[in-house]
Amino acid sequence: MTYVVNIHEAKTQLSRLIERVSTGEHIVISEAGMPVADLVPHAESPVTFGGLKGQLSYNDSAFDVDPDIQRMFYGDDGATA
Repeated sequence: MTYVVNIHEAKTQLSRLIERVSTGEHIVISEAGMPVADLVPHAESPVTFGGLKGQLSYNDSAFDVDPDIQRMFYGDDGATA
């Protein structure tokens, strides 16, 4: 079920609207009769570590010192800290 409220009502009734959303209701917040935001239950998304394992490759040169970046940090004299 969808319930439409204006911004003023949403600000003054936020706690009640959150209670309604927590039961699965969808709240549409409108301004001047035009929908601007949806208040919906939080949907937790799973985090998968290593999701790209085996799909990316690189070689050790990716960690080499870049002379252009060295010049940006240390100037043209080539001195390093």
